[in-house]
Amino acid sequence: MNQALTVINEEREPIHTPGSIQPHGLLCVLSELDFRITQVSLNAKDIFGITPENLLDRPLADFIEGDRIAEIRACLDPDSEQTNPINLSVTVDEGSTQFFNGIVHRAISGEIVLELELIAATAKRDFTQSYRHLKDTLAKIQVTKTLSELCDLIVKEVRQITGFDRVMVYRFNETGDGTVIAEDRKPNLEPFLGLYYPDTDIPQRAKHLYLLNWLRLLPDVNHPPSLLTGLPGTEPADLDMSHCVLRSLSPCHIEYLQNMGVVASMSISLIQEQRLWGMIACHHNTPKFVPYEIRTICEFLGQLMSTELSVKEATQNLDYKLRLKATEVQFVNRLTNATDFLQALEDSPDDLLALTGAQGAAVCEGDRIALIGSTPDKEEVIDLLGWLPDRFENDLFVTDSLPSLYPNAKAYKKVASGLLAMAISRTQHRYVLWFRPEFLQTVTWAGNPDNPTRIEADGSVTISPRQSFAAWQETVRLKSLNWLQCEIEVAIELRSLIVDVILAQTDEMARVNLELTRSNIELDSFAYIASHDLKEPLRGIHNYSNFLMEDYADVLPEDGVTKLQTVVRLTQRMDDLISSLMHYSQLGRSEVVRQSVDLNVLVQQTIATLKISHPQHQIEFRLPQPLPTICCDRSQMSELFTNLIGNAIKYNDNAEKWVEIGSVESKPVRNGTQISHTLYIRDNSIGIPPEHLERIFEIFKRLHPQDQYGGGTGAGLTIVRKIVERHEGKIWVESTPGEGSTFYFTLSEAVKP
Repeated sequence: MNQALTVINEEREPIHTPGSIQPHGLLCVLSELDFRITQVSLNAKDIFGITPENLLDRPLADFIEGDRIAEIRACLDPDSEQTNPINLSVTVDEGSTQFFNGIVHRAISGEIVLELELIAATAKRDFTQSYRHLKDTLAKIQVTKTLSELCDLIVKEVRQITGFDRVMVYRFNETGDGTVIAEDRKPNLEPFLGLYYPDTDIPQRAKHLYLLNWLRLLPDVNHPPSLLTGLPGTEPADLDMSHCVLRSLSPCHIEYLQNMGVVASMSISLIQEQRLWGMIACHHNTPKFVPYEIRTICEFLGQLMSTELSVKEATQNLDYKLRLKATEVQFVNRLTNATDFLQALEDSPDDLLALTGAQGAAVCEGDRIALIGSTPDKEEVIDLLGWLPDRFENDLFVTDSLPSLYPNAKAYKKVASGLLAMAISRTQHRYVLWFRPEFLQTVTWAGNPDNPTRIEADGSVTISPRQSFAAWQETVRLKSLNWLQCEIEVAIELRSLIVDVILAQTDEMARVNLELTRSNIELDSFAYIASHDLKEPLRGIHNYSNFLMEDYADVLPEDGVTKLQTVVRLTQRMDDLISSLMHYSQLGRSEVVRQSVDLNVLVQQTIATLKISHPQHQIEFRLPQPLPTICCDRSQMSELFTNLIGNAIKYNDNAEKWVEIGSVESKPVRNGTQISHTLYIRDNSIGIPPEHLERIFEIFKRLHPQDQYGGGTGAGLTIVRKIVERHEGKIWVESTPGEGSTFYFTLSEAVKP
């Protein structure tokens, strides 16, 4: 169904181009060059004493003195000091003179617009009296401490200056609904304080006009508007009247005021950071005209109050804000010295909740999620995290009605109707979520907030203003208490501080890693050079000891020969140790040459070699499933399997020995840009005591005497760990003494595009 435009469907009505004005003044549109009157309101005879026909296409100078014309032109110059209003005198029919306030501006559509209002005889007296009152008001404003005190003062002062029956401060919330937060009225009037008004009462177009004009006056709601007329070929309805003082009001607004019983009204905009914060709304039950001079004072008070809003809101709940700040400082101090982000936040649960006044929180880092206080369960939080990332704005998401945005949240509305979430690092999946429970609230509206609609005979839909403003209560569900601005600001500051801490820790870690890398390179170089240089004198000792035994065995006593044999044996062991050290050093310095390697083939080759070197052993080799083909260094991988399988054979005193080589997972684990494979080598060897499970990977550490289990330098498992680490993996062992051991290790490779 098409929704046709009707006179009371204000959201679609072109209220900025009504083509008419309020009848208490006169409007003229002037040509650019000679200020000829091209459009004029039809009430010219009533206001000006001259008919519209006798005004059109005539220069303004025919009716107004030349020096005043210069002032009007100066008002259009943004660099001129001339300002509105301009005092104008006009000689009308029968020779009488009328005095006007002239307000001139250039319309958004480009035309020069002059509006004239009669100057009341009492205006000068009213202005003088009100000016004195204004000075007293300014002094009172300076001593107010809270927003509530400021609002209560303003409504009293504006009512005293203007004489309206009722003056209110009307504040908009984040959804556009308005609330009366301060009121001064005649005792016999029904109070409006605390009542809510729906967003639809003031459509967006009207709110935009309130941003353009600080003050708006309607002296008599029952006076019909005066239409504009113009020269042939002009269309008065095309004139943009957004900045016009006399612009007629929307018929919908007129009907709205009539339904309230309001005859005259005035509104003063309250603007904060270029948004409409609220209004000072004035109502009167009889016609009431407020002179321009008095309106200027009221406009000034509105502007002054607008500048005070930020200051007063900043001091509101000051004690609470100070407590939040103190908690934040302590929290960040602990976080600065932490090495684990998640653990640091989890270790201070009370402070984490107190930071935003929440009842529950979830701290997320990758797959780790810590739940604190009253929260949805872990699976529900995971689902929420899947929905949330696209909703962040500047890494922050705030709502007091999560179920209205994310229907799944209705299931846990009792713990999470409100959500304040911050993203610390989306790439690392670091988030902090604060939750607030549903808070059932009874809101008293000024009448049913749903405007009545009806379908006309032509099928159009008419939206009518509400007929009744009697108190109408509604229970608000699926909402939490609002997040205060100070709580949101703490979350923003906390995120910034956490990011600074993480960046500082990252820089420090990078510096330490660089230092460790340099130290490791130096140590590897030192080990290689020292080992190489030790080889030559050691070889000399070994050789000369053999020469002595060969040449002087007959001369030396038996004890001397035994000692020489011990020297030869020790030099051989030292040579083996130095060779192992050199090999370990070379392994750390050599490049990992990756290529596609079928581990099934590699393991079979290793088994064949070991069978030849251990012909005396009967060993069963088990391969329960095919091994993967991975991109790795073939020679290093051959050494890894040789060492691990060799140890499984060497440290086994069972008559029936077996070694199993397998893969833990049939599918590799993907982690970002890498694939990780987990393999194992299991045996029925002598096993390893629990207290030695970590020591066995230390270089030259042996758990048995040198002459037991075939000897060795104790460097094999150290070299194995080095190979695994060079393939970006890790190695660990599980063992039961007397039953056997299982060595697990992971190997990583880049994901193929």
